[in-house]
Amino acid sequence: MAITFTGDADLDFAASMIPHHGGAIAMARIQFAHGRDLAMRRLAEAVIREQEREITELRAFLAHTPPR
Repeated sequence: MAITFTGDADLDFAASMIPHHGGAIAMARIQFAHGRDLAMRRLAEAVIREQEREITELRAFLAHTPPR
């Protein structure tokens, strides 16, 4: 999660959460591809779906927030 911090808590939070969620998606994809437990596979699907939605929201925030 190597980002360049700006000192703006809102921007830094949004920018650092994107790679954080990306890591969760990567782990969930491994679980979904190789896991055997149905409940864990369902949870992995939900994690992927929700984290992708949040990444979209975070990117939109960053794209529409003027420099402060």
